[in-house]
Amino acid sequence: VSDDKKQMVANVEKQLEEARELLEQMELEVREIPPQSRGMYSSRMRSYKQEMGKLEADFKRSRIAYSDEVRNELLGDDGNSSENQRAHLLDNTERLERSSRRLEAGYQIAVET
Repeated sequence: VSDDKKQMVANVEKQLEEARELLEQMELEVREIPPQSRGMYSSRMRSYKQEMGKLEADFKRSRIAYSDEVRNELLGDDGNSSENQRAHLLDNTERLERSSRRLEAGYQIAVET
């Protein structure tokens, strides 16, 4: 199973690299288009680049999640620590939101006075 995943990761990396190269070639082509019609293609290129960035970020997150999963399997971690960390993070987020609301209310009172 691990070899299949490694092969799949290598395949995705190869395809991402090919897509990057194609985007570069397309960008060069757009630069050669007359200025009056270049705008539409430039905006499309920005859109394509943004989508490419999202795909690369998703892939990176997937690889990190997979490596964390493998690490947990190797260390015998049953996942409870990540659940505990998540719960702790949610508690802290709620506490921060409550504090922010109190500060905003205090600010409003100060503005009114």
